[in-house]
Amino acid sequence: MARLEVNRSGEMEVFVRVVELGGFSAAARAFGMTPSAVSKLVGRLESRLAVRLLNRSTRQVQLTPEGCVFYERSVKVLADLEEAERGAATNDAPRGRLSVNANVAFGEHILLPLVPEFLARHPDITLDIVLTDEVIDLLGLRTDVAVRAGPLKSSTLLARKLGETRMLIVAAPAYLARHGVPSQASDLALHNRLGFNYARAMEGWPLLENGHTLYVATNGNAQVSDGEALRRLVLAGLGLARLAAFQVKDDLAAGRLKTVLEDCNPGDAEKVHAVFLGQGGYLPSRVRALLDFLVEKVRL
Repeated sequence: MARLEVNRSGEMEVFVRVVELGGFSAAARAFGMTPSAVSKLVGRLESRLAVRLLNRSTRQVQLTPEGCVFYERSVKVLADLEEAERGAATNDAPRGRLSVNANVAFGEHILLPLVPEFLARHPDITLDIVLTDEVIDLLGLRTDVAVRAGPLKSSTLLARKLGETRMLIVAAPAYLARHGVPSQASDLALHNRLGFNYARAMEGWPLLENGHTLYVATNGNAQVSDGEALRRLVLAGLGLARLAAFQVKDDLAAGRLKTVLEDCNPGDAEKVHAVFLGQGGYLPSRVRALLDFLVEKVRL
Protein backbone atom coordinates (compact mmCIF):
# COMPACT_ATOMS: atom_id res chain seq x y z
CA MET A 1 0.00 0.00 0.00
CA ALA A 2 2.86 2.38 0.71
CA ARG A 3 3.90 2.30 -2.94
CA LEU A 4 0.49 3.54 -4.03
CA GLU A 5 1.05 6.71 -2.00
CA VAL A 6 4.01 7.67 -4.21
CA ASN A 7 3.12 10.02 -7.05
CA ARG A 8 5.21 8.13 -9.57
CA SER A 9 3.96 10.03 -12.63
CA GLY A 10 4.76 13.31 -10.87
CA GLU A 11 8.28 12.10 -10.11
CA MET A 12 8.73 11.04 -13.70
CA GLU A 13 7.56 14.41 -14.98
CA VAL A 14 9.99 16.30 -12.78
CA PHE A 15 12.85 13.95 -13.67
CA VAL A 16 12.14 14.28 -17.40
CA ARG A 17 12.07 18.07 -17.15
CA VAL A 18 15.39 18.11 -15.27
CA VAL A 19 16.96 16.11 -18.11
CA GLU A 20 15.43 18.15 -20.91
CA LEU A 21 16.13 21.54 -19.35
CA GLY A 22 19.62 20.55 -18.27
CA GLY A 23 19.46 21.07 -14.54
CA PHE A 24 17.56 21.41 -11.28
CA SER A 25 17.27 25.20 -11.35
CA ALA A 26 15.65 25.32 -14.78
CA ALA A 27 13.24 22.53 -13.87
CA ALA A 28 12.43 24.26 -10.59
CA ARG A 29 11.47 27.46 -12.45
CA ALA A 30 9.26 25.46 -14.81
CA PHE A 31 7.36 23.87 -11.90
CA GLY A 32 7.40 26.84 -9.53
CA MET A 33 9.53 24.90 -7.04
CA THR A 34 12.87 25.53 -5.39
CA PRO A 35 15.99 23.85 -6.81
CA SER A 36 16.54 22.06 -3.51
CA ALA A 37 13.00 20.63 -3.62
CA VAL A 38 13.57 19.32 -7.15
CA SER A 39 16.94 17.85 -6.12
CA LYS A 40 15.38 16.13 -3.13
CA LEU A 41 12.55 14.74 -5.25
CA VAL A 42 15.02 13.22 -7.72
CA GLY A 43 17.07 11.93 -4.79
CA ARG A 44 14.02 10.21 -3.32
CA LEU A 45 13.30 8.68 -6.73
CA GLU A 46 16.84 7.33 -6.93
CA SER A 47 16.60 5.96 -3.40
CA ARG A 48 13.33 4.20 -4.15
CA LEU A 49 14.72 2.70 -7.35
CA ALA A 50 18.06 1.93 -5.67
CA VAL A 51 19.96 3.27 -8.68
CA ARG A 52 21.72 6.52 -9.62
CA LEU A 53 19.93 8.23 -12.51
CA LEU A 54 21.97 11.42 -12.78
CA ASN A 55 25.58 12.39 -12.36
CA ARG A 56 25.61 15.87 -10.85
CA SER A 57 28.15 18.67 -11.17
CA THR A 58 28.07 22.33 -10.23
CA ARG A 59 26.97 23.34 -13.72
CA GLN A 60 25.05 20.46 -15.23
CA VAL A 61 23.53 17.03 -14.82
CA GLN A 62 24.27 14.05 -16.98
CA LEU A 63 22.30 10.85 -17.40
CA THR A 64 23.84 7.60 -16.23
CA PRO A 65 23.23 4.52 -18.42
CA GLU A 66 20.43 3.52 -16.04
CA GLY A 67 19.12 7.07 -16.17
CA CYS A 68 18.97 6.92 -19.98
CA VAL A 69 16.76 3.84 -19.81
CA PHE A 70 14.52 5.35 -17.14
CA TYR A 71 14.27 8.65 -19.05
CA GLU A 72 13.25 6.90 -22.27
CA ARG A 73 10.59 4.86 -20.51
CA SER A 74 9.35 7.83 -18.51
CA VAL A 75 8.81 9.81 -21.70
CA LYS A 76 6.71 6.97 -23.07
CA VAL A 77 4.68 6.59 -19.87
CA LEU A 78 3.94 10.32 -19.69
CA ALA A 79 2.99 10.45 -23.36
CA ASP A 80 0.75 7.43 -22.82
CA LEU A 81 -1.00 9.14 -19.93
CA GLU A 82 -1.48 12.32 -21.94
CA GLU A 83 -2.83 10.42 -24.90
CA ALA A 84 -5.18 8.36 -22.72
CA GLU A 85 -6.64 11.55 -21.24
CA ARG A 86 -7.05 13.11 -24.65
CA GLY A 87 -8.49 9.92 -26.08
CA ALA A 88 -11.23 9.83 -23.46
CA ALA A 89 -12.52 13.15 -24.76
CA THR A 90 -11.77 12.75 -28.48
CA ASN A 91 -12.48 9.07 -29.24
CA ASP A 92 -8.71 8.51 -29.41
CA ALA A 93 -8.24 10.40 -32.69
CA PRO A 94 -4.52 10.86 -33.43
CA ARG A 95 -3.46 14.30 -32.30
CA GLY A 96 -0.53 16.32 -31.08
CA ARG A 97 2.93 17.24 -32.31
CA LEU A 98 4.71 14.63 -34.44
CA SER A 99 8.43 15.08 -35.01
CA VAL A 100 9.76 13.55 -38.24
CA ASN A 101 13.32 13.37 -39.54
CA ALA A 102 14.22 12.25 -43.07
CA ASN A 103 17.13 12.38 -45.44
CA VAL A 104 16.89 15.29 -47.82
CA ALA A 105 16.27 13.33 -51.02
CA PHE A 106 13.44 11.28 -49.50
CA GLY A 107 11.99 14.39 -47.90
CA GLU A 108 12.01 16.46 -51.09
CA HIS A 109 10.80 13.79 -53.50
CA ILE A 110 8.58 11.54 -51.37
CA LEU A 111 7.65 12.89 -47.94
CA LEU A 112 6.78 16.55 -48.55
CA PRO A 113 4.46 15.80 -51.49
CA LEU A 114 2.52 13.43 -49.19
CA VAL A 115 2.15 15.90 -46.30
CA PRO A 116 -1.09 17.58 -47.49
CA GLU A 117 -2.90 14.26 -47.77
CA PHE A 118 -1.66 13.06 -44.39
CA LEU A 119 -2.76 16.25 -42.63
CA ALA A 120 -6.11 16.14 -44.40
CA ARG A 121 -6.64 12.69 -42.89
CA HIS A 122 -5.38 13.73 -39.46
CA PRO A 123 -6.17 17.42 -38.92
CA ASP A 124 -5.36 17.27 -35.20
CA ILE A 125 -1.72 16.33 -35.83
CA THR A 126 0.97 18.99 -36.19
CA LEU A 127 4.05 17.89 -38.11
CA ASP A 128 7.54 19.07 -37.21
CA ILE A 129 9.78 17.99 -40.11
CA VAL A 130 13.57 18.15 -40.27
CA LEU A 131 15.43 17.12 -43.43
CA THR A 132 19.06 16.08 -43.02
CA ASP A 133 21.30 13.27 -44.20
CA GLU A 134 22.94 13.18 -40.77
CA VAL A 135 21.98 10.16 -38.67
CA ILE A 136 20.38 11.58 -35.54
CA ASP A 137 19.73 10.36 -32.00
CA LEU A 138 15.95 9.94 -31.87
CA LEU A 139 15.83 9.94 -28.10
CA GLY A 140 18.15 12.88 -27.64
CA LEU A 141 16.28 15.06 -30.15
CA ARG A 142 12.81 13.84 -29.13
CA THR A 143 12.11 12.61 -32.67
CA ASP A 144 9.12 10.32 -33.18
CA VAL A 145 9.95 8.88 -36.61
CA ALA A 146 13.09 8.99 -38.75
CA VAL A 147 13.43 7.75 -42.32
CA ARG A 148 16.79 6.09 -42.96
CA ALA A 149 18.29 4.63 -46.12
CA GLY A 150 20.79 1.80 -46.19
CA PRO A 151 21.53 -1.01 -43.74
CA LEU A 152 20.19 -0.55 -40.23
CA LYS A 153 22.60 -0.74 -37.35
CA SER A 154 21.67 -2.95 -34.42
CA SER A 155 19.88 -0.80 -31.86
CA THR A 156 16.85 -0.54 -29.63
CA LEU A 157 14.94 1.17 -32.43
CA LEU A 158 12.04 -0.50 -34.19
CA ALA A 159 11.66 -0.23 -37.95
CA ARG A 160 9.11 -0.63 -40.72
CA LYS A 161 10.33 -1.08 -44.26
CA LEU A 162 9.01 1.49 -46.72
CA GLY A 163 10.62 0.00 -49.81
CA GLU A 164 13.91 -0.21 -51.62
CA THR A 165 15.43 1.66 -54.51
CA ARG A 166 18.05 0.84 -57.13
CA MET A 167 21.18 2.96 -57.23
CA LEU A 168 22.21 4.53 -60.55
CA ILE A 169 25.32 6.32 -61.78
CA VAL A 170 24.12 9.41 -63.63
CA ALA A 171 25.49 12.46 -65.40
CA ALA A 172 24.17 15.44 -67.34
CA PRO A 173 24.27 15.21 -71.15
CA ALA A 174 26.49 18.32 -71.26
CA TYR A 175 29.08 16.66 -69.00
CA LEU A 176 29.10 13.50 -71.11
CA ALA A 177 29.48 15.54 -74.29
CA ARG A 178 32.62 17.16 -72.85
CA HIS A 179 34.21 14.14 -71.17
CA GLY A 180 32.84 11.12 -73.00
CA VAL A 181 30.62 8.25 -71.86
CA PRO A 182 32.38 5.63 -69.69
CA SER A 183 31.84 2.10 -70.99
CA GLN A 184 33.67 0.11 -68.29
CA ALA A 185 34.58 0.59 -64.66
CA SER A 186 38.21 1.49 -65.43
CA ASP A 187 37.02 4.45 -67.52
CA LEU A 188 35.91 6.16 -64.30
CA ALA A 189 39.55 7.05 -63.59
CA LEU A 190 39.14 9.81 -66.17
CA HIS A 191 35.93 11.22 -64.67
CA ASN A 192 34.96 13.59 -61.86
CA ARG A 193 33.23 11.32 -59.35
CA LEU A 194 31.18 13.39 -56.92
CA GLY A 195 30.32 12.15 -53.43
CA PHE A 196 29.52 12.91 -49.82
CA ASN A 197 31.59 14.58 -47.12
CA TYR A 198 30.55 12.11 -44.41
CA ALA A 199 31.34 8.46 -43.78
CA ARG A 200 29.01 5.94 -45.37
CA ALA A 201 28.50 2.24 -44.67
CA MET A 202 29.83 1.40 -48.14
CA GLU A 203 32.83 3.40 -49.31
CA GLY A 204 32.90 3.61 -53.09
CA TRP A 205 30.62 2.64 -55.94
CA PRO A 206 30.16 -1.12 -56.47
CA LEU A 207 30.63 -2.13 -60.11
CA LEU A 208 30.87 -5.46 -61.91
CA GLU A 209 33.98 -6.15 -63.96
CA ASN A 210 35.01 -9.57 -65.30
CA GLY A 211 32.47 -11.24 -63.05
CA HIS A 212 33.75 -9.61 -59.87
CA THR A 213 32.52 -6.67 -57.84
CA LEU A 214 34.99 -3.85 -57.34
CA TYR A 215 34.53 -0.60 -55.46
CA VAL A 216 35.44 2.70 -57.07
CA ALA A 217 36.09 5.52 -54.62
CA THR A 218 34.83 9.05 -55.23
CA ASN A 219 37.50 11.57 -56.12
CA GLY A 220 35.52 14.61 -57.22
CA ASN A 221 36.39 18.26 -56.77
CA ALA A 222 33.24 18.77 -54.67
CA GLN A 223 31.72 16.88 -51.77
CA VAL A 224 28.35 17.64 -50.20
CA SER A 225 26.32 16.82 -47.11
CA ASP A 226 23.12 15.49 -48.70
CA GLY A 227 21.86 13.67 -51.75
CA GLU A 228 19.76 16.50 -53.10
CA ALA A 229 22.76 18.86 -53.16
CA LEU A 230 24.66 16.13 -55.02
CA ARG A 231 21.87 15.85 -57.57
CA ARG A 232 22.01 19.60 -58.21
CA LEU A 233 25.74 19.46 -58.90
CA VAL A 234 25.22 16.63 -61.37
CA LEU A 235 22.43 18.55 -63.09
CA ALA A 236 24.84 21.47 -63.39
CA GLY A 237 27.23 19.24 -65.36
CA LEU A 238 29.98 19.04 -62.76
CA GLY A 239 30.47 15.27 -62.83
CA LEU A 240 29.07 11.79 -62.17
CA ALA A 241 27.22 10.69 -59.05
CA ARG A 242 25.57 7.54 -57.75
CA LEU A 243 22.03 8.38 -56.65
CA ALA A 244 18.77 6.63 -55.76
CA ALA A 245 16.51 5.86 -58.70
CA PHE A 246 13.48 7.57 -57.12
CA GLN A 247 15.53 10.75 -56.77
CA VAL A 248 16.43 11.05 -60.46
CA LYS A 249 13.54 9.34 -62.26
CA ASP A 250 11.97 12.63 -63.36
CA ASP A 251 15.34 13.96 -64.53
CA LEU A 252 15.92 10.79 -66.54
CA ALA A 253 12.45 10.95 -68.09
CA ALA A 254 12.98 14.59 -69.06
CA GLY A 255 16.46 13.97 -70.46
CA ARG A 256 18.17 16.20 -67.91
CA LEU A 257 20.27 13.25 -66.74
CA LYS A 258 21.45 9.98 -68.32
CA THR A 259 22.52 6.72 -66.71
CA VAL A 260 25.96 5.32 -67.41
CA LEU A 261 27.59 1.93 -66.82
CA GLU A 262 24.29 0.11 -66.43
CA ASP A 263 25.95 -3.02 -67.80
CA CYS A 264 28.28 -2.84 -64.78
CA ASN A 265 25.55 -2.11 -62.26
CA PRO A 266 25.43 -4.96 -59.70
CA GLY A 267 21.72 -4.27 -59.19
CA ASP A 268 22.04 -3.63 -55.49
CA ALA A 269 19.07 -1.93 -53.87
CA GLU A 270 19.16 0.45 -50.92
CA LYS A 271 16.48 -0.32 -48.35
CA VAL A 272 14.50 2.54 -46.83
CA HIS A 273 13.00 2.19 -43.34
CA ALA A 274 10.97 4.29 -40.95
CA VAL A 275 12.58 3.86 -37.54
CA PHE A 276 11.02 4.76 -34.22
CA LEU A 277 11.10 4.18 -30.48
CA GLY A 278 8.56 1.68 -29.24
CA GLN A 279 9.82 -0.37 -26.35
CA GLY A 280 7.29 -2.23 -24.27
CA GLY A 281 4.75 -2.32 -27.07
CA TYR A 282 3.92 1.37 -26.58
CA LEU A 283 3.25 3.41 -29.71
CA PRO A 284 1.29 6.68 -29.68
CA SER A 285 -1.61 6.73 -32.12
CA ARG A 286 -0.13 9.72 -33.98
CA VAL A 287 3.07 7.75 -34.63
CA ARG A 288 1.16 4.68 -35.72
CA ALA A 289 -0.95 6.85 -38.04
CA LEU A 290 2.13 8.17 -39.81
CA LEU A 291 3.80 4.77 -40.09
CA ASP A 292 0.67 3.19 -41.55
CA PHE A 293 0.29 6.10 -43.97
CA LEU A 294 3.91 5.89 -45.18
CA VAL A 295 3.70 2.12 -45.68
CA GLU A 296 0.50 2.65 -47.68
CA LYS A 297 1.68 5.56 -49.83
CA VAL A 298 5.44 5.38 -50.34
CA ARG A 299 6.42 3.98 -53.73
CA LEU A 300 10.14 3.95 -54.50
